Amino acid sequence: MLTLDLQVASESDQIPSEPDLKQWATVALREPGLPTEVTIRIVDEAESAELNLTYRNKSGPTNVLSFEFEIPPGVELPERPLGDLVICAPVVEREAREQGKSLTAHWAHMVIHGMLHLQGYDHILDADAEVMETLETELMTQLGFPAPYED
Repeated sequence: MLTLDLQVASESDQIPSEPDLKQWATVALREPGLPTEVTIRIVDEAESAELNLTYRNKSGPTNVLSFEFEIPPGVELPERPLGDLVICAPVVEREAREQGKSLTAHWAHMVIHGMLHLQGYDHILDADAEVMETLETELMTQLGFPAPYED
């Protein structure tokens, strides 16, 4: 069971509904039976750019940032906090247009992509990227969306 803390700090009027965001986050859980908590914060470009510079030393806004929660040793919690996803609405909207994707499909992909990062998946090495992209494609098609990495 997933508890979603949704924070909207964006002026966009094209943000998906909380039930959609929760569904996409839930489908990406690799251990769906565990009580889990995640925060999704939807921001505009200024906040995304500030966080991207502070935590990744990269300038400009980005589509999704993932901040994994680390439980201190010896601490027991009723839910497993995965961490925070920060999604930049204007970047997601622009990418969807530029890539010729539906906005809803691109939002779903960003949530799934970020959720996988929170669970330890990455795409730094080619082999890891292949594993992560294959899983993203399976989850997206399971939800009825097109494969995210096909041209």
